[in-house]
Amino acid sequence: GNLQRFRDQGEAICIAASSLDQAGKVKEAYSYYTRARELGAAHGFFSVECHACNGLGQLAMDDGRHEEGLDLLRNAHVASRLSEHADSSHAEVRDVDEQIVLLSLIHALFNTDAIDEVEPLVARYRELAQALSKRQGHLSWEEVTSCYYFAQLHEERGRPHEAGGEVRALLDLLRDNEGALEGILGNCRGMLEEASSRLMILDPELGDEELIQSVAAQLVKLQVLMRQP
Repeated sequence: GNLQRFRDQGEAICIAASSLDQAGKVKEAYSYYTRARELGAAHGFFSVECHACNGLGQLAMDDGRHEEGLDLLRNAHVASRLSEHADSSHAEVRDVDEQIVLLSLIHALFNTDAIDEVEPLVARYRELAQALSKRQGHLSWEEVTSCYYFAQLHEERGRPHEAGGEVRALLDLLRDNEGALEGILGNCRGMLEEASSRLMILDPELGDEELIQSVAAQLVKLQVLMRQP
């Protein structure tokens, strides 16, 4: 009916906005996301509002408007959990929406040192990521990422031993699921490289030498796997 048509229109506007953002047309992307948000709010399409606020929040964060960006990302997270996809037949869609938003929100909160707020969100992200791996029948990139987020969180809380444990758990996941990494090799490599540059326990001068070597070896292995036909 008309409502479905309006919802589809809102989702299409968000997709167009994302394409504009990737093309460097930030003002146009902002305009499209704003239009989609207004459409979603007017008709109670929480999934559309979720995607629009997530896009607007990322644009604001990139522009240095951190308070505005965090408010938009928080709104996106609330909308993801109120989504019209909340019934059991669409629960997976809702969970994916929430994961996408949490990825943006957690990253923004870490970058603004909002550690108290980020802690329960990291736990929720892991819960969703593990459920995704189970549904897929193989390791998801999101589950690997959850280890990195927990390592960051433990470091921020002054718990280097626990942070190291999460990095080791991450390496175990990659090693135990090597045969199922084909679609996520690049993502895993990029995430490990980021971890190496951000985590103190992986700092060449101050970190855990054994763990640093293990991460370096895993990066080499991922690079080799990426080159295989």
